[in-house]
Amino acid sequence: KFYRRMHDIPESWGTAVNIQSMVFGNMGETSATGVAFTRNPSTGEARLYGEFLINAQGEDVVAGIRTPQSLTKIGREEMGEKAPSMEEAMPEVFGQFVEVVGKLESHYRDMQDIEFTVEQGRLWMLQTRNGKRTAKSALKIAVDLAAEGVISEEEAISRVEPASLDQLLHPTLDPNAERRVVAAGLPASPGAATGKIVFDADEAERLAGLGEAVILVREETSPEDIHGMHAARGIVTARGGMTSHAAVVARGMGRACVSGAGEIHIDEAKGVFTARGRSFSAGEVITIDGSKGEVLDGAVRMIEPELTGDFQTLMAWADKARRLKVRANAETPLDAKTARGFGAEGIGLCRTEHMFFDDTRIAAVREMILADDEAGRRTALAKIAPFQKSDFAELFEIMAGLPVTVRLLDPPLHEFIPHTDEDIDALAATSGIDADKLKRRAKELHETNPMLGHRGCRLGVAYPEIYEMQVRAVLEAALDVKAKSGQAPIVEIMHPLVATGLEMKYLRELTDRTAKAVFDEAGQKVDYLVGAMVELPRAAIRAGDLAEYAQFFSFGTNDLTQTTFGISRDDSGRFLQAYLDKGIFETDPFVRLDQDGVGGLIEIATERGRAARPDVKLGICGEHGGDPASIAFCEKTGLDYVSCSPYRVPIARLAA
Repeated sequence: KFYRRMHDIPESWGTAVNIQSMVFGNMGETSATGVAFTRNPSTGEARLYGEFLINAQGEDVVAGIRTPQSLTKIGREEMGEKAPSMEEAMPEVFGQFVEVVGKLESHYRDMQDIEFTVEQGRLWMLQTRNGKRTAKSALKIAVDLAAEGVISEEEAISRVEPASLDQLLHPTLDPNAERRVVAAGLPASPGAATGKIVFDADEAERLAGLGEAVILVREETSPEDIHGMHAARGIVTARGGMTSHAAVVARGMGRACVSGAGEIHIDEAKGVFTARGRSFSAGEVITIDGSKGEVLDGAVRMIEPELTGDFQTLMAWADKARRLKVRANAETPLDAKTARGFGAEGIGLCRTEHMFFDDTRIAAVREMILADDEAGRRTALAKIAPFQKSDFAELFEIMAGLPVTVRLLDPPLHEFIPHTDEDIDALAATSGIDADKLKRRAKELHETNPMLGHRGCRLGVAYPEIYEMQVRAVLEAALDVKAKSGQAPIVEIMHPLVATGLEMKYLRELTDRTAKAVFDEAGQKVDYLVGAMVELPRAAIRAGDLAEYAQFFSFGTNDLTQTTFGISRDDSGRFLQAYLDKGIFETDPFVRLDQDGVGGLIEIATERGRAARPDVKLGICGEHGGDPASIAFCEKTGLDYVSCSPYRVPIARLAA
């Protein structure tokens, strides 16, 4: 059930059963059984890879009860094995086998995962399927097959699962870091992972649910461990070869794995494993290097990935084939640089409130909130303005020449002031503000349901001076960058949580009035657009009213999902699992866009928005912007771009 959910296989498809007559690999020294891949599933190298056992049945190979032998002589030499390879022990059958697997790969035009049995010198093929592989291997195989003329560039793009690129975008172990090896095994699935030791799949799932990084350590894994393997950052097994359950599943899931680490002795009852004279208890931190097959003591320093070679080639093909633009959600210079490095074509969401929480600024923000009148608020805002301007200037320099969508202040004001009496007293002591006044203001700002309260553009309507300060900071920064670099960013000013046409009219006038003042003072101008974040059902249904004044829409699908379902994203974890288990929801609507409901509103907004303003620019900036299935919906609906977190930019480019 877990496996099907993980791979989006609907319950309604049922389960296929394959029935075939039995052949026996355990009828003496002329019989054998094995598993082969036509290319290396870890690296993608184009040569036969696999293991076999003489006088054994298939279960013996995958369960890791006996240590299997290599299929090829070169494989045996590389692994430093003493036992002969199949090539050496059964040369005639091996020759036949090589011919058959070559035929299978050229027929299916993809790397094959094959099971076979030799019964008293006669070769039997049991099954073939497209082999599970790591992202690195999938990339190499796709690019190689295209280079060999076996598949087209378009097909090569579709061969790589966009979500699997995640594996390539994460750090690897620093080769110069100190390594204290505590055990060695087989390099079953590449990648590096650090986490706390757990010995049980249920415990791995429980701790991962609490946000802990864990490494699952088992004697060997079986299908009932799959939920724990999925939850863990990495997997270590004491038994098993390169084609054991742990190795194959870990590669398919993109988890680092060290298998067959025979020097590890596990005492599950006591919750410890021993290796090389040392004991490690559950909860202690270890690091695994799946590329070298080593288990290391403690946390080891990591380095950022190099995305070159096959990755660059495939991404260039993807960029040629896609129509949808891909932007990133970013508000820090680091995020913006990361996104640009990953090929982002602009920023689709810069959340300005993230710039308010910095220690140097929060005092002025609180002064503004506590002010008794507009004059007091303007005094405090004048202190925040230079910070905002310099933040925007940094972002605009990194994104010069590309669009940057700046969302004006969105969260309710109570988020900026402390809530408990102790925190209020501490703030009063450091800021010199009267504690009673702070408590009174906290009480005034308290809302029963703040996410549906005084937030978003409602702040701009009640306190226009806040949005005036932000618009001024954005446009002054853009003018500065244009003067310095000669290249202005394409500024898009976005108003959050808009519900009505008259709200949008008021906000558009406020923005244009402020912009005119800035440009008159500077004697210079830059192009800018004014738009709305569509995150309320009413905004979607009345999109034509909004489009009279809004030059672009960005669908904030996190809030649009919350307001459409009436489900709080932060609290849904308590009951969503019951809905998934009972098949009421196929997927979590906050992870995968609900295409019928939330998607239906996006389709209505797109149609009505374009009817009122044919050139309205349309994008999506919720978490769904990085989900491949949701991106397919955005393409079908005809949106102009998706925006996602920086590390998901390559995934979105390939999905698009």
